[in-house]
Amino acid sequence: MAVPLQHCTKQKQRSVVRCLFSEGVKPIEIHRRMRIQYNDRCMNRTQVYEWTEKFKNGVTSVEDSPRLGPTYTTVTEDNIAAVENVIWENRHVTVKEVASLLDISVGSAHHIIHDELKFQKVCARWVPKRLTPEMKERRADACQELLRQYEADGKAFLQRIFTGDESWVHFYVPGPNGQSMKWHHTSSPKLKKVQVQRSAGKVMLTYFWDYNRPILEHYMPRGSTVTSATYSNLLREI
Repeated sequence: MAVPLQHCTKQKQRSVVRCLFSEGVKPIEIHRRMRIQYNDRCMNRTQVYEWTEKFKNGVTSVEDSPRLGPTYTTVTEDNIAAVENVIWENRHVTVKEVASLLDISVGSAHHIIHDELKFQKVCARWVPKRLTPEMKERRADACQELLRQYEADGKAFLQRIFTGDESWVHFYVPGPNGQSMKWHHTSSPKLKKVQVQRSAGKVMLTYFWDYNRPILEHYMPRGSTVTSATYSNLLREI
């Protein structure tokens, strides 16, 4: 009765494959014999075929070949400069497009972009609105004026300020859970309440507040348009 081998490195199994192959044993039979000895630790059939093919082509070592990093013969100073020019002309260009334009491999293009030029492709961040240089200058002037008044009046100046903001909101106010509570006995059936679906419609909420408290909460009627007259009326109401 065959006794399974307990210790079986990759190199030992490859040596067995080489020995049996030199005796003329077919790869499928080599794998069958090794399965008896090594059980689940045995190399798979594909590996047996690969190594018999290597020994057939003159390989004598059972060690793994040293793995070398990729070599890029097209990574030259001229190609690096050309890739950089392509990217500056079109920030949305892909690695494949760069490789096609410059007639280099995709691997070389990727290596130049990421490793040589240190470029990374990122997504733009969403912002509420784009400010023009004039709008930024006006905001900076307003902030400087507020700072001057704060330095002059201190906390009293802050207490005279009120501000506001607006946002789209669901016009829906759910009732508190306490309103639906009932006395329940252990033998009573479980209470069920259908979840109320929020309306798909939204309304514009304009909210104003000052240093101490909220001043005004205004919901714009549906179908209305926010105009300068609308804000004038709100300011008069405040």
